[in-house]
Amino acid sequence: MTDAQGVPLAVRTTGANRPDVTELLPLVDAIPAVAGKVGHPRSRPDRVQGDRGYDSWFHRQMLWVRGIEPVLAERNTGHGSGLGVWRWVVERTLSWLHQFRRLRIRYEKLPEIHDAFLQIGCIIICYRFLTASLC
Repeated sequence: MTDAQGVPLAVRTTGANRPDVTELLPLVDAIPAVAGKVGHPRSRPDRVQGDRGYDSWFHRQMLWVRGIEPVLAERNTGHGSGLGVWRWVVERTLSWLHQFRRLRIRYEKLPEIHDAFLQIGCIIICYRFLTASLC
């Protein structure tokens, strides 16, 4: 899960044969509170965008319950939903993570070690984003 600039907000590791939609709600719930205006910090995004892999009636309802607008491409419809205009941000973040060889080729047997390297990769991406915006 990334923000609009591609900065990772939450990550989870699953098996290769798990559908994406099963991780939608845990990822949304894993987003930390973001400091902003004085008062109650925002802890949830205004909307979640996703491709056809995330489309299901149950998950749309659960996002509405959480106060999040689901902007998900619908299955069995023609291409051209317009979500590809923003989807490249997520794909770019995935390519940033794949620049780290240990994440591109998984050498570790234990998932905890791979998760640690994934967290380190996200930290490096956030650091690079912050230092680039300060210059």
